[in-house]
Amino acid sequence: MAVVIGTSGWQYRDWRGRFYPQRLPQRLWLEHHAAHFATVESNNAFYRLPERTTFEAWRARTPPDFRWAVKASRFLTHVKRLRDPEEPVARLVERVAGLGDRLDAVLLQLPPTLKADAGLLRDCLAQFPAGTRVAVEPRHDSWWTDEVRALLERHDAALCWADRAEQPVAPLWRTAGWGYLRLHTGAEGWAYRPETLQVWAERLSETYGDSDVLVYLNNDPGGAAVTDAVLFAEAVRRTGRTPTRVPTPDQAAGRAWAPPETPQAGVPLAGADPGLPEG
Repeated sequence: MAVVIGTSGWQYRDWRGRFYPQRLPQRLWLEHHAAHFATVESNNAFYRLPERTTFEAWRARTPPDFRWAVKASRFLTHVKRLRDPEEPVARLVERVAGLGDRLDAVLLQLPPTLKADAGLLRDCLAQFPAGTRVAVEPRHDSWWTDEVRALLERHDAALCWADRAEQPVAPLWRTAGWGYLRLHTGAEGWAYRPETLQVWAERLSETYGDSDVLVYLNNDPGGAAVTDAVLFAEAVRRTGRTPTRVPTPDQAAGRAWAPPETPQAGVPLAGADPGLPEG
């Protein structure tokens, strides 16, 4: 299987004039994203879980090979803190069913103040229908125990690999037949150093071999996630694995969409058009 590369979300205004052409209406951003990536992680579900009809519309607007990861509602993870998971999980599952076979995984990102409780996590994972791929991103060091690792393995739930400032913040355990990686921030600003992306690509290759791995870049400011996705795909190729589609370097940086500058009276014209109203 390929290394599946995407971004955490697609609705970022500062991507206009970079990844999104200046004149492309916002209502068409999803289609543009799906033409250049094979997956996306839906973060808005964390803040407000969309209705099933919204997920159905997203499915209709993306190509058959496009894959979705959905971040579980913060009501389940941050308000309920995994307690009484039956209703929140059932509501999540009913709504994301609108994606049909395009749903690839659900992400449970736990609050950094939630200390390890294997019983809570076990009860939550048990609510998901068999075959649902669930990735878990704990953010408190107390979770790094043999008990938690064994629990994830029993449920074929992937421990979400993640980093901050280009350093891993979780043990690099393989707990499932598939993997999940979120890249949050570079060491200097938002963009990653190419050598760090290469290290992450090599870690995935060494640990997962030819198994399926989902990779999402969450460093969205200034379009860093898109340009870093291009670099990460190159790093994956150097390990001998195949990445899914990503933009070209020019498309990622907005150079492919900018109109050519035309000299007039010895002065170059401005490069960007004002853009159309968003739909």
